[in-house]
Amino acid sequence: MEQQSADTRRSFSFSSLRVKKRHNSEEEGGFFRRRGLRSFSSARESTRTESPPEEDVAPHRNPSGGLRTESGASPVSNEHDDGPQGALKRISTMWSSFRRGRRERGKVEEPELTEPAGPTAADSASQQHRYASGQYFFEYLVVVSLKKTKDGNSYEPQITYQFPKRDGMVRKQKEEEEKTLKAITLFCFPEGISWAPLTEYCSETFSFVLTEIDGSRRNGYCRRLLPGGKGARPPEAYCIISTLACFGLFSKIFDEVEKRRQISMAMIYPFMQKLREASFPAPGHTVEIKSFIPESGTEIIRLTRPLDSWLEHVDFLTLFRCLTDEEVLLVFAAAVLERRIVFIANELSTLSQVIHAVAALLYPFTWQHTFISIVPEILIDVVMAPTPYLLGVQKHLLDLVTDQSDLLVVDVSQNKQETFLVSIGDEDAILPPKLKAELLGALSGRQKALGVEGLNRVVSEAFLHFFVRTVGHYASFIKYGASGQHGVFDKRAFYKAIDSKTTRHFVKKFIQTQMFDLFIQEAEQQQPGPQQGIFHNKIREFQDRKKKEKTKKH
Repeated sequence: MEQQSADTRRSFSFSSLRVKKRHNSEEEGGFFRRRGLRSFSSARESTRTESPPEEDVAPHRNPSGGLRTESGASPVSNEHDDGPQGALKRISTMWSSFRRGRRERGKVEEPELTEPAGPTAADSASQQHRYASGQYFFEYLVVVSLKKTKDGNSYEPQITYQFPKRDGMVRKQKEEEEKTLKAITLFCFPEGISWAPLTEYCSETFSFVLTEIDGSRRNGYCRRLLPGGKGARPPEAYCIISTLACFGLFSKIFDEVEKRRQISMAMIYPFMQKLREASFPAPGHTVEIKSFIPESGTEIIRLTRPLDSWLEHVDFLTLFRCLTDEEVLLVFAAAVLERRIVFIANELSTLSQVIHAVAALLYPFTWQHTFISIVPEILIDVVMAPTPYLLGVQKHLLDLVTDQSDLLVVDVSQNKQETFLVSIGDEDAILPPKLKAELLGALSGRQKALGVEGLNRVVSEAFLHFFVRTVGHYASFIKYGASGQHGVFDKRAFYKAIDSKTTRHFVKKFIQTQMFDLFIQEAEQQQPGPQQGIFHNKIREFQDRKKKEKTKKH
């Protein structure tokens, strides 16, 4: 790959800083709510001052076009530590420049469909809160179509329908809503290529994340398909915005949407209305949606939520289909030390599934830096950022991914000639050899796993055990003073207590990461005593087993 000189490209830095919220949650089940993946950036405080617990807030958008909560948080800040000319302002400026000249060309086209009216300003506050806090399936569905530009020489994505309609909003709210919907089009068609009408197109499903500065997040689920009709026509995208992270469940919903789209667009909205009225099921439970289809009658669609709810947004199958076990461990090693990683593929679905799977390998820790599962072409210069990131980039943009230091470029596409296109070279030496061998042994058990849930369980437990072995003793080194005071973590004594020299060497590096730092800060806020959750259950199981082994020896 040829290296492109810096002076021939737009140059800006793209930091991912973060505000560290303090939470008093006693359940690790709130993992994604408390420490959800952050996309783009957010401001991070370096001090350890306490802030009030985070509350569920209804997402809104700020007038500048960035996402915003009612508390005033925005994921794309207009300022950075170096003042208003900082990196994030420059990327915001770039986005504004991109949108300039793409003003609305008349009113948005709306098919003449009969549907129940959407929420109005008169809706009860409790109902709006329940949508925002994730008790229902989704906020809204939008249809993104490719429409000819004014000069008629190309196509550009435009919102052509939204369900339910947001009637009754004041002017400012409506303007903010429109800006957010326009931004969504960028992720539904991120390629930046010249589209042309097609006669054949294989539908694909992928996801992206819209994240607030306070860590609350909304997921965008997208299904691109070729609309019904005769002759060549451009594809269109259906995008569901939801606070819920459950890729498998929404993929099944899109199957139903696509089936109804082949009959008539008007058939989609009664189904979505029924879905919107249904409550999101508890882990392991099923919700039934009744839907009428001409010539088929009333159908009952059963949507079952996985029992392991923290893995319901993850598909490890795609990750291990694209990479060998050894290659997955090299990627994991780079991710656990918070390095810059770019994944390359042609398919949007492959990129989004692989990058979410890699992030899930870090549980109970969470990636704290820039996270963009599919980078739109207009934001490709984010690869030049000096800070850690996980990025998904389509293969036709590979030449724009420069070979810089501290960068791992992983090709997860089919028929690839080489997996690691760029690497630092020390990835194989990061993990302790003994623990790496244990990981490979545990991963070999996935061949006998039944179904996606079985595979997810085998893989997740293998990496969870790795963290139990390396840092599972952390709680013994949080010292508490007077009653009611927060604990203080003794970092030096913590890693000194590790007997294995290679494991101690790894842990000394790992405890310098932001993911470990935030994990410990949250642990310091907890009251002393046994903690609940999957990770802590595994720690107790491991400690009990070690005690039994010692007893047998004596």
